[in-house]
Amino acid sequence: MTSALPQHPDQDWPVLEPGWVWLCGAGPGDPGLLTLHALNALQQADVVIYDALVGDGILRWAPQAELIYAGKRGGKPSPKQRDISLRLVELARAGKRVLRLKGGDPFVFGRGGEEAQTLVQHGIPMRIIPGITAGIGGLAYAGIPVTHRDVNQSVTFVTGHDQSGEAPGSLDWDGIARGSQMIVIYMGMKHLAHIADRLMAAGRPADEPVGIVTSAATTDQDVLETTLSMAASDAEDAGLKPPAIICVGRGVAMRQALDWQAMAAGVTPRNVDPLGRGRPAESA
Repeated sequence: MTSALPQHPDQDWPVLEPGWVWLCGAGPGDPGLLTLHALNALQQADVVIYDALVGDGILRWAPQAELIYAGKRGGKPSPKQRDISLRLVELARAGKRVLRLKGGDPFVFGRGGEEAQTLVQHGIPMRIIPGITAGIGGLAYAGIPVTHRDVNQSVTFVTGHDQSGEAPGSLDWDGIARGSQMIVIYMGMKHLAHIADRLMAAGRPADEPVGIVTSAATTDQDVLETTLSMAASDAEDAGLKPPAIICVGRGVAMRQALDWQAMAAGVTPRNVDPLGRGRPAESA
């Protein structure tokens, strides 16, 4: 069986069958960043179990569905991961068409791997639908490219806290600092001072550009440009709150030329050659 999405009647779309769970990424915030597979899932689901970073504009695509909130926010009461995973099993066994909707991508710091494994171990059929992760899409909305062949041909994604909520002790910060030109940190606001100190101790320059994007790809998006040594204090002074994505690397300077949202509002780019190449970009 197939179903048709609006304006795509000639495309065969997968059917969310009763008893199945689809784990789906909703992107970083803007409903326009949903994939067509995600939209197809929203239009079919009986139940949508959604995270804190999934906005109302996205949930409105599923007016027929029961909506169950399962968001996790640091420092606030939230459902236990075990309970969320077993709830998916329970709903599927009840014959529901279940959509597990996560901000960003379910397999990028989204605990999608754990939930998918639970479903497999309980014999529940499932499908994975990738989404645009905030470490790429959220930074793009801020005008920060995660790769640029002049300054960052490598990028590393890390989490800013472990299962206990502390700064991850298992990460090789020295190796990350030496080996990656751009470092993108998820969920790192609480431990930003500690992370910055570790990176500088490993040799990253104190004046290296840092970008902090909060509520990325939403109408509440805020962007702070700072340096590694000043990042924690500047973020505190600016009153920045999670959710945030933090990036460290020279590529952050490209925002001076690529802040496309500001340009759309009529603001002139601050610097069309922020890396000081001294030649047109097309001459590379």
